[in-house]
Amino acid sequence: MIVYHGSNVPVETPKILRSERMLDFGEGFYTTYNREQAVRWCERVASREKTTACVISEYEFDMQAAEQNLSIVRFNSPDTAWLDFVCANRLGKKPQTPYDIAIGPVANDMVYTVILLYEQGAYDEDEAIKRLKIQELYNQVLFHTERALQYCRYIKHEEIRG
Repeated sequence: MIVYHGSNVPVETPKILRSERMLDFGEGFYTTYNREQAVRWCERVASREKTTACVISEYEFDMQAAEQNLSIVRFNSPDTAWLDFVCANRLGKKPQTPYDIAIGPVANDMVYTVILLYEQGAYDEDEAIKRLKIQELYNQVLFHTERALQYCRYIKHEEIRG
């Protein structure tokens, strides 16, 4: 399976990144099946880094082998389990069950607004999930451990602009 990573530099050797920002699925190396999503990510990184460089790196992800050897958390839709997992990660809480890879929807800016309102108590769980299901959600694949990165092989990169 092909996955993409958007950045302002080519990433030939993925690394588990420790971020000051609290992200959907926690710390790690974020990829997506959707190339358009990777382009959006590289544009956000370029903007944050105040550069025009935008690079998409492409990888072969051996999902079949990973499923046999690793702990994978998978969310097929924005349901209660996904909402709880994203909220916990964004609050910097450690997961109760260790995992190597997390796969599921991306909480984009519109989704993030719903999550904030849920965390603040403006929406209950049912209302938050109802609102999340009408959003256009892209996917993300997080390689959370060094062990998981063994299943992610660099293929090539493409400079979108720079």
